[in-house]
Amino acid sequence: MAEQEIFTQLGTYDHEQIVFCNDNSTGLKAIIAIHNTVLGPGLGGTRVWNYSNEAEAINDVMRLSRGMTYKAAISGLNLGGAKAVIIGDASKIKTEALMRKFGRFVENLNGKYITAEDVNTTTRDMEYVNMETQHVVGLPESMGGGGDPSPVTAYGVYMGMKASAKNVFGSDSLSGKKIAVQGVGKVGGHLLEFLHKEGASLFISDINQDTLKHYASTLGANVVNGDEIYGLDVDVFAPCALGAVLNDANIAQLKCSIIAGAANNQLAEETVHGPALMNKGITYAPDFLINAGGLINVYQEHIGYNKETAYRQAQHIYDVTLEILKVSASEKIHTQKVAMNLAEKRISDISKLKSTY
Repeated sequence: MAEQEIFTQLGTYDHEQIVFCNDNSTGLKAIIAIHNTVLGPGLGGTRVWNYSNEAEAINDVMRLSRGMTYKAAISGLNLGGAKAVIIGDASKIKTEALMRKFGRFVENLNGKYITAEDVNTTTRDMEYVNMETQHVVGLPESMGGGGDPSPVTAYGVYMGMKASAKNVFGSDSLSGKKIAVQGVGKVGGHLLEFLHKEGASLFISDINQDTLKHYASTLGANVVNGDEIYGLDVDVFAPCALGAVLNDANIAQLKCSIIAGAANNQLAEETVHGPALMNKGITYAPDFLINAGGLINVYQEHIGYNKETAYRQAQHIYDVTLEILKVSASEKIHTQKVAMNLAEKRISDISKLKSTY
């Protein structure tokens, strides 16, 4: 990608900074994207992914970091938005040396970026990063951290789903509701536990067959093959895998009343597919709002971890979701746009105090 194309992207998404990290000795090839630091330092996890090309990695980290800005803003956190990606096959490239070298690059940003775990990174990886920088969260509880944030992420999604049910069905009870969960990894698995406990009827899909068998046997979930999950006649569809699944082809298949899931950037094109869902009569709980529980959890770690406070703050997602659905209905604006407007207003208000972190 040419230099001018990168700066064009920076302007399009309004990013502050992109940092390219390269180290031949460890094989590290990473990109840190800092989107906006008006509200505070940019916080966002580091994912390891085997991208098909570097342009794909740049686009992904820029979209993800932008989403973190909105996530922090709408959650009332004093954080900016940032994200990092390490390019490569996690099963082959991850070593102590590589993660510690990445920690050195984080340290060199002097606190403007705080990292955490994400797809294909673990609390153990964050321990390695922590050997080189204090600007890391998602550490094990034994080290004073909050541990795995996925339970709190799932709880926030659960709250957003219940609020959406309240809006659509008149009751927030999910008992007896048919719910399709796409992706039952760490967050999706915890979400299933919440839903099963409430008595929902579960349908699941995932690329990991062992995980599917586990939840089929322990929770009585119905296993669905691949893309068949889009066409199911269910009450709620919960995308909890990777993003951009709400596109022209998949939306055409949907028969659900509500979409509420943990995946980031679910709308392939916000300005196209947000209105498309609204026109189809499907209530969409904005992803960056209801999946903010993980960010809330690591923010608590950043300021002094308290698990009860993290869950209490994640519970507030219920009220914010109801507010957004109410505004969307009254102003005839799709929910993603309403949520973005609220986040942007907070950033604009605070920018009158300061410009960046």
